[in-house]
Amino acid sequence: MFAVGETIVSGDLLEKRFVCDLTACKGACCVAGESGAPLEKEELPILKRIYNKVKPFLTEEGKKAIAAYGTHMVDSDGDYVTPLVNGDLECAYTVFENGVAKCGIEKAWEAGAVSFRKPVSCHLYPVRIDVRKNMVAVNYHKWDICKAACSLGKKLDVPVYKFLREPLIRRFGRHWYSELEETASVLASSQE
Repeated sequence: MFAVGETIVSGDLLEKRFVCDLTACKGACCVAGESGAPLEKEELPILKRIYNKVKPFLTEEGKKAIAAYGTHMVDSDGDYVTPLVNGDLECAYTVFENGVAKCGIEKAWEAGAVSFRKPVSCHLYPVRIDVRKNMVAVNYHKWDICKAACSLGKKLDVPVYKFLREPLIRRFGRHWYSELEETASVLASSQE
């Protein structure tokens, strides 16, 4: 662990290798897990505001889940999350293309219907943010469904933080990411 700005960052972001391999996993992170995708409080009004523009991109099951539960829910841990289809593990915003699970919000963004790409927790995966009273931890989340992504990341030699450059900048800003790159460079030099 090391500090970057006001955050504590897991060394795994520098050490682990990761590149999503949708051909292998089929977007399993959208349809598996313990609850819906984590949402930041600031994202809740955004989801409500853009829902009518996102709705045409969603499955009928997803629309029914959102009609029943709303654009977000609170899970058993008290965290804001996306609703699930039939209370199962599939995110209500999930759509399928050629058997691959993708984000309906992101499909709306790609089509220019909305300016919000998708929840930042989804954009950041496999990184998870843990906000405490006086600290923000930036952690790597290891999940068996991502074995192919770890293999591809090793093959291509892409550290987690480089794979997630865009979402890390989205969440923490360019200055924070530059500081992370500098820390990675210093640590790499000290290991030579």
